[in-house]
Amino acid sequence: MAASITTVDELRDLYGAPTATSLKKQTDSLNDTYRQWLNQSCFFVIASVGADGTDCTPRGDKTGQAFIIANSKTILIPDRRGNNRLDTLSNIINDPRVALLFFIPGIEQTLRVTGRAIISTDEKLLDSFTIENNRPISCISVSIEAVFFQNTRALARSELWTRQPVDPAVVPTAGQMINSVHPDFDPDSYDAG
Repeated sequence: MAASITTVDELRDLYGAPTATSLKKQTDSLNDTYRQWLNQSCFFVIASVGADGTDCTPRGDKTGQAFIIANSKTILIPDRRGNNRLDTLSNIINDPRVALLFFIPGIEQTLRVTGRAIISTDEKLLDSFTIENNRPISCISVSIEAVFFQNTRALARSELWTRQPVDPAVVPTAGQMINSVHPDFDPDSYDAG
């Protein structure tokens, strides 16, 4: 690589100043408009930082069940049973900084939230997230520091919501991906389960 950017000043010289609109859209809490937008989301990605590096995990559920807006400064996220890797939760214990990127199917904007998280095992809180006798083990409480929407360019260019679905037959299954790392793993039994 012949040239690389090593300072923020070099980066700003290359790109220039941010547009005024890109700065005006940011706020430190959920206003009524951002709350209205967020109430339609059923899927988001949570990014965290820890001792072993970074993590970015998808989260989703039916609208209204993937998270709750507790107030203009707090989002609550149930941690339902999964693979028990605990990457995000371990990172939060070591470094509370998180970033959330929310999506609404068919809408070519995203909403970004950054803040600090804690992990709660409050009984009443966990009970409020119980669905069909499935109670989360813990809850992530995110204290919001910044909120802003992201423009449509990436979603529009990718045609994420308008392109034809990919044929599942051409995508490796979860079992095949594990088998690619551990050749003695039985992908067919795993996928059938």
